[in-house]
Amino acid sequence: MATLVGLAMWGAAKVTPTIDVARAVRVVGAMVLAAVGLAIALAGVASFRRASTTVNPTKPDSASRLVSAGVYRATRNPMYLGLLFVLAGWAVLLSSAAAPIVATAFVPYMNRFQIAPEERALAAMFGAEYAAYRTKVRRWL
Repeated sequence: MATLVGLAMWGAAKVTPTIDVARAVRVVGAMVLAAVGLAIALAGVASFRRASTTVNPTKPDSASRLVSAGVYRATRNPMYLGLLFVLAGWAVLLSSAAAPIVATAFVPYMNRFQIAPEERALAAMFGAEYAAYRTKVRRWL
């Protein structure tokens, strides 16, 4: 989904006016946002690996344990949050007012079609433990 949103952002940037920002500023801003995003996402993957559970988002029912340590103390979805930061970096690089608007479509899509099914599976598997975790840690930030 992130790739499709990124392509849509690029398409929107091609047909809408650009924001006049120096290229060096755009590149540095984009690199910082993308690096933060990659760090957050990789921290999520590392936490799953340390817990010896699946990273596959299409098979939440194959999780062997609930991961609530590391970056998962701050966000329940660091991999998706990381992708959102990468999309924000792409929006900065594109320098188009339309690009961040398109990027916002990522959040409701992920909430409905990816995160909600994952949460249902985790609630069924981990019950009260997952319910307690949800009350302490926000979905995104």
